[in-house]
Amino acid sequence: MSGIILWVLSHLNYWVVLLFMAIESSFIPFPSEVIVPPAAWLAMGESSTMNIFLVVVFATIGADIGALVNYWLARWLGRPVVYKFANSKFGHLCLINEEKVKHAEEYFRQHGKSSTFFGRLVPAVRQLISIPAGLAKMKMGPFLLYTTLGAGFWNTILAVIGYAIFKSFPDYQDPEQVSELAKTYSHEIGYAILAIVVIVAGYFIVKKMLKKRNGAEKTK
Repeated sequence: MSGIILWVLSHLNYWVVLLFMAIESSFIPFPSEVIVPPAAWLAMGESSTMNIFLVVVFATIGADIGALVNYWLARWLGRPVVYKFANSKFGHLCLINEEKVKHAEEYFRQHGKSSTFFGRLVPAVRQLISIPAGLAKMKMGPFLLYTTLGAGFWNTILAVIGYAIFKSFPDYQDPEQVSELAKTYSHEIGYAILAIVVIVAGYFIVKKMLKKRNGAEKTK
């Protein structure tokens, strides 16, 4: 994996961003922090041929492609085959197991269609949230819309991290340094977003429960 990462960091362009974000968003594990922040960092250089906004666009298109792969595989193969794959040696090599798939399914059940948006922002759910959407045969239009919005938002965060590193660490000359620092920042942001999602979800659950209780009291 380290050899592939080094190759990516030394060959960053729009098509490499698209390809490896598609891989990152599918069932094959690859960290998005290795791709978008260094690409955004490179795009800020005076001699760069890339644009930071197009980095986000290509990264989001790649994420959509990978998400569609997971969605259609889950939809066509069905739950038994998906779980059999999750328990296989190849599934474990892809860092997928039954517990992770169950966690993604539970997240999808709790949050419904919006989970394909919020799930793109949550660590350990991001790459797998398309699987329960496919198993539930979610309509393609809403799935692609929420996935694009969620992936676009996350990629924008990663690009901003790359921009911030460019501005804050002018001595950095190596994309690998940017990648390592971006991992720290992105993990912290990811867990902060997870905390916000939990708080917001808890608020709506409590609100719904209180509404039901008030309705039941009025009917008495």
